[in-house]
Amino acid sequence: MGELNVYGVYVPILLIQAVLTYVVLRVLMRVLDRVVEQGWIPLPNIFYLCIYLVLLWLMHWGFIVCWG
Repeated sequence: MGELNVYGVYVPILLIQAVLTYVVLRVLMRVLDRVVEQGWIPLPNIFYLCIYLVLLWLMHWGFIVCWG
């Protein structure tokens, strides 16, 4: 994908995708915390990591489809 030039500083597109994905994950975690507190998810840290990776893949796919 490349990088984006912001006032002479090159910012990788993947970094922008990762930050946007983290924001989406934090919003989703507020909803999923209720499920974690009830005990439906035994290892929440691994679960959240997997959710983050899936969201990052979807964000990357979305960037490719929209601007590719």
